[in-house]
Amino acid sequence: GRHEVWSWKTASKESLCLMWQKVKVQLMLSMSFLTALFWYCRRLYSFLAQLLKRWSNYLQRQLIRNLSVLPEVDLLGYSAREWKGETKQAKQMREAYEELFRSCHIKYLRQVRKDNYSVVRAVLFQIFSQGIHFPSWMKERDILKLPEKLLYSQGCNWIQQYSFGPERYMGPNTFGKLRKCMEALKTNWAEISATRDHEERGSMCNTLFSDESKEYKLYEAIKFIMLYEVVEAYEQMKSRDEPVHNLFSLLFARDSSSDPLSFMMNHLNSIGDSVCLDQVELFLLGYLLEVKIRVYRLHRFNTEEFQVTYPNEYRREWNEISLLTEDDRYYHIPLFRT
Repeated sequence: GRHEVWSWKTASKESLCLMWQKVKVQLMLSMSFLTALFWYCRRLYSFLAQLLKRWSNYLQRQLIRNLSVLPEVDLLGYSAREWKGETKQAKQMREAYEELFRSCHIKYLRQVRKDNYSVVRAVLFQIFSQGIHFPSWMKERDILKLPEKLLYSQGCNWIQQYSFGPERYMGPNTFGKLRKCMEALKTNWAEISATRDHEERGSMCNTLFSDESKEYKLYEAIKFIMLYEVVEAYEQMKSRDEPVHNLFSLLFARDSSSDPLSFMMNHLNSIGDSVCLDQVELFLLGYLLEVKIRVYRLHRFNTEEFQVTYPNEYRREWNEISLLTEDDRYYHIPLFRT
């Protein structure tokens, strides 16, 4: 009986050892598999993270490259980089920037793309980024109907000679293209001004002002509104029904813009292509958009024309935006910090 018990114990022990060996092998295989799977997943995660980071950096570089209004930079740092040397002009520009920093509390600036839409871009970007709403007259009238009204109601067939900046003359397609420009301005302005969150609004502006085809439509819409208001003022002056703003008298006093057609042909058609807005047109721009445009003209430092506002007659409730220029051609956006 003892022999049988011993044999049973031995058999059980051997059976348990054999089972453990099998289980041990399975456990080792499972652990090896899990270790390999963990290592693979970790490598995959690392690879995907690096890929996502590279893609994000690429998109960010592309966005910054396409942005027509760059992120803010330090004002004095920008001045030191742009105006090196000891020439009279360089010294004067550095002094002007230091005056802006010290007396005007301007600490940063946003560079605006240097093309012939520069000033319109700088003005419209600030209107959008600050969430400024439509001017009062634009709330009362549907701007989408302005091209149709000018062409058909007022018989201005000559607007077919309107040029869209670098695209030049459009001919029979002018009316349809103007309509699309007005739609782009109205839609984007309404959407962005309705966005209360400042960061979200800034992101929307960066997206919009990194797409040339979209932003150019905005500028051409602004140009056309300027033309429309010049036509309206001209008709009022001829009929003498009601007084017009002094700036229109100043505009029509120029030999090159004595009437709406010459204003379009000699001035508006070239904006965005070969010229920027001049001083009179800046008055008109501020008046139409109902904003007080304060311009710091660095090349006029130490003169009465260092700070100028457009228009010089404005209503108290109008919002103020600021521009900075070194040559009255290209404009940047100054940022204030107290």
